[in-house]
Amino acid sequence: MERSAGLRNASRAADSADVPSSENETPPAQADRIDKWLWAVRVFKTRGLAADACRSGWVRVDEHAVKPAREVRAGEGVTVRQGLVTRTLRVVAIPRSRVGAKLVPEYCEELTPPGEFEQAREHRVQQVLARAPGAGRPTKRDRRALDRFLGRE
Repeated sequence: MERSAGLRNASRAADSADVPSSENETPPAQADRIDKWLWAVRVFKTRGLAADACRSGWVRVDEHAVKPAREVRAGEGVTVRQGLVTRTLRVVAIPRSRVGAKLVPEYCEELTPPGEFEQAREHRVQQVLARAPGAGRPTKRDRRALDRFLGRE
């Protein structure tokens, strides 16, 4: 009877070697939903916003519009339209859950041209500089404030 107990313990030890221990980090997933991945790599603030963007057609994987449940895998290209900016990302890995901002480069590669972000910045400045219709010509005080804002003075 002692011999069979020893065999059972040996087989348990062999089985436990296959299971990752709490010391080791769990391996990343092979595939996950696109809405969950976009939320996990901090492209969207909530998973619901990511799902809405997918349903609206603002998210594409390898040039095809996708639904929120579409599985994404490492190596695929993801294009996301956010306001004026069209972000292009490459999936490097799939995180188990939402990751910190410093860890995002481990899971996605940013391929967006810098001109896209510059275009959004210019649009923000244009909104600040825009005058209300019928406001007339700027006063001397308004012009000086504008010069200080733009760094001309």
